[in-house]
Amino acid sequence: MRLSNQIVLITGGSSGIGLALAHKFSNQNNTVIITGRDLTKLEFIKVSFPQVHVFQSDVSKDADVRILAKTIQEDFGGIDILINNAGVMNLVDAGNELNDLSKQMQEIEINYNSPIRMLHYFLPQLKRSNNPVLMNVSSGLAYVPFAQAPVYSGTKSALHFWTLGIRSQLKRHNIKVVELLPPVVDTPLAQGADITETDNLKPMSPEKLADIFWKDFVNGKEEIAPGISKQLKLMSRLGPKFIFNQLNKRPIPRNN
Repeated sequence: MRLSNQIVLITGGSSGIGLALAHKFSNQNNTVIITGRDLTKLEFIKVSFPQVHVFQSDVSKDADVRILAKTIQEDFGGIDILINNAGVMNLVDAGNELNDLSKQMQEIEINYNSPIRMLHYFLPQLKRSNNPVLMNVSSGLAYVPFAQAPVYSGTKSALHFWTLGIRSQLKRHNIKVVELLPPVVDTPLAQGADITETDNLKPMSPEKLADIFWKDFVNGKEEIAPGISKQLKLMSRLGPKFIFNQLNKRPIPRNN
């Protein structure tokens, strides 16, 4: 697997995990393209990180992704590495009928449906690459759900199992499938969800996560579960009820 001189596309790359991964790949002499919905954020990133290429694109919109695939093919000749990183998380009390249903549907669309959409439209480019990689960023919560974020946990679990399912299918096309299952990371996503250390989810910095990821990625690991995610994986098998109760001592969000 080549680690440099590759064309890398990262969705949700304007902050947090996506941006940390962008820096990591760029530092290894790769051409990095990041996407996001917020043009202001992207333009700011371009000023402070001029070697990265930015595209405003919404992964949940079919037309946006088709245009993105066409543009990248024309401008760069295709991609070698696709990183599905875009995601949102909302705290939800499923027992509250006043919940915003549209926000829950959006979580499903961005976190689960969009990686499928991205692969569909970029599959021809990956097939033409000599060293193709598909990487999905799911979550340690794919192993054990966080009750305050039930939709998020469900989408990450679905993404995890979809990744497992397609790995053997894409192997015959020489496409390596990698999954990164982060713990809680100190990002705008986690901050917006008001997750604290009292929830047994101590945040990791995006830079530390990227460092751990890169070491495992270089060593050819297909499922990368840093920090508490590794513990969640183990305990989900050895003591699923125990670890669920430990993680969910306060299952109802504060604002519900």
